[in-house]
Amino acid sequence: MKAFSKLTALFLMLVLVGCDSDSNSNDEMEAPASNIVETAIAAGSFNTLVAAVQAADLVDTLTSAGPFTVFAPTDEAFAALPAGTVESLLLPENKDQLVAILTYHVVAGQVTSDQVVGLSKAATVQGAELDIAVVDGAVKINDATVVSADVMTSNGVIHVIDSVLLPPTN
Repeated sequence: MKAFSKLTALFLMLVLVGCDSDSNSNDEMEAPASNIVETAIAAGSFNTLVAAVQAADLVDTLTSAGPFTVFAPTDEAFAALPAGTVESLLLPENKDQLVAILTYHVVAGQVTSDQVVGLSKAATVQGAELDIAVVDGAVKINDATVVSADVMTSNGVIHVIDSVLLPPTN
């Protein structure tokens, strides 16, 4: 499985490097060739997120037409969770909880950074809302900070965040 992931990432990087970025027309920007999952794999800093998406059977959803906005926690964000949390969430018996957490990071539609900063809340695919604020020039999604915005994909946009978002418990 690990070798497959490395080969997939290598292939995607070769495809991305081999893409012709020159265009005969400046009137239209071409849509990125890679979808959300392919982009996350190629970045190399979302291995835990990709593993979680695979364990939750959400790959087909996040490779579909969308569009989606994903607030994507880095591997470091997942590593900051209490010891054993990720391993526990990846167990088959915790799939529903994993799906709830992952879908709490997804907003339907393509919401770019210039739109995000104008919002105070955003409804997630999971059903609960995210709180959005600009604090000292940084965009906060709940308690997470957006560290990189507007990673455009063929089926939406990724905003990289520095911590894992946990949906409210009722």
